[in-house]
Amino acid sequence: MDDQAPDSLIPYDEIVQEALRAVVGRVLGSVSTGGGLPGDHHFYITFKTQAAGVDIPQRLIERFPDEMTIVLQNRFWDLTVDAERFSVGLSFNQVPSKLMIPYSAITGFHDPAVNFELRFQAQEGPGDGPEPHDPAENDGPPSTSSEDGSNVVSVDFKRKK
Repeated sequence: MDDQAPDSLIPYDEIVQEALRAVVGRVLGSVSTGGGLPGDHHFYITFKTQAAGVDIPQRLIERFPDEMTIVLQNRFWDLTVDAERFSVGLSFNQVPSKLMIPYSAITGFHDPAVNFELRFQAQEGPGDGPEPHDPAENDGPPSTSSEDGSNVVSVDFKRKK
């Protein structure tokens, strides 16, 4: 009997990552319609600056050529959320900037007020169809215990090639 799991013809890892990215959109949507961040909540959002659909000022791309983390806490404006992306106004060195970030570019979402964290594998652009890929390699080791009270969700699917 073979102990190895067969290759799935259903892309479960992609489906789960997409669903978890929808969590980010839903949270941001509730903030945009609810008049701001409730209580002590604030968000660290990490994304790939060169990913398809990302629209940020060139000076930020030059400063952060691969990945960037933004903080939504006290000073942000015009948070707009739709099914595929969000946009927000932030200041960098006292220069106001508008950023548009598709959920597919996000590699991390963290709300330190409640120690909730999601980590993702960056996705390819929407025009790129599904192709064979390496197994997901998340930014950190999978959470094996919640004894510290954290709410970290790490998605790490292993796919046999």
